Amino acid sequence: MQDITVSAGKIRKGLLPASLSLLLAAALLSGCSSDSANHGADNAASAAAAATAQPTAEPSEAAAQTAETVYPLAVTDELGHELTLEAAPQRIFAPYLEDSLVVLGVKPVAQWANNGQGQAYLQDKLAGVPLLDFNSGLPSPEVVMDLQPDLIVLHNANYAENGVYEQYSKIAPTYVFKQAAGDLDSSVTMLGELIGKQEAAAEGLAAYHRKVEAAKAALAPHMDGKKALIIRFNSRGMFLMGGVYGGFVLADQLGIAKSDLVATENSLELSLELLPQIDADYIFLANDTANSGENFYKELTESALWKSIPAVQAGHVYNVDDRYWLGGGVVAYSNVIDDVLEIIVP
Repeated sequence: MQDITVSAGKIRKGLLPASLSLLLAAALLSGCSSDSANHGADNAASAAAAATAQPTAEPSEAAAQTAETVYPLAVTDELGHELTLEAAPQRIFAPYLEDSLVVLGVKPVAQWANNGQGQAYLQDKLAGVPLLDFNSGLPSPEVVMDLQPDLIVLHNANYAENGVYEQYSKIAPTYVFKQAAGDLDSSVTMLGELIGKQEAAAEGLAAYHRKVEAAKAALAPHMDGKKALIIRFNSRGMFLMGGVYGGFVLADQLGIAKSDLVATENSLELSLELLPQIDADYIFLANDTANSGENFYKELTESALWKSIPAVQAGHVYNVDDRYWLGGGVVAYSNVIDDVLEIIVP
């Protein structure tokens, strides 16, 4: 069976290995300590899957229509908390929103990490930013206080639970998203407003939407009537991914049809008995290396049932980089689009 491994936009062809060498990784779309520390992504899957992105104006037009933030700025976050920023924030703590901050050209005072690793695909833009490990949960108020932030932004509502919001909001004005990855247009725009980077937000989103539309046009003649499926591996098992992370990009952004198995599911546990029901023409394998699924990967790819699947026999199985296929944000989604184009469009 032919295998194509996609890593950082490069494709390597060869025989599918009996044991997949683990990719160097940082995290995700799911990856914090066990999946519970995984920035609440699994619990917010429905929000992410329901999100849709609307086309944005060209950068010059969008910038012209974007007013500068006027401080003091009084806003209400998505959980109903009111906060006031007296001036443009300079020291921002926004764990797991680094992808959006990079789009805005902003470096935070610290970055999210899991087991000492930040989001690998962003590290070229986050040089010098200290790592703050979330392996055991959110950092204590004392640790956050030492960062001296003048704005705290929490990626999802789960981060604000168990008194965290009450404690953090005493340190600095704190804004909470219900699920920032669920609607990038809204969350990137709001970050731009809070930080005074509306023009950068508008331009970044406009460029992303142009990329989406161009990719859809390029893929259309190759994917008409075709379906795609992502299989994710971690230490708990193997799962079919629906409309979250890379699945959100494939289905909601690029318009590629889902497998019937996940037509109404965001995630479905995969057993060998389900393999004959896989109807996808293209299958992407994402081994969550921060929470290793190597054993389950071998169990699947070495099974006779797996080798009988039409997509496998056709050589349409691809190992993809979990570092951004299991991530959420403009940069991550753009990388996924690059991979899909490189794989499918000659």
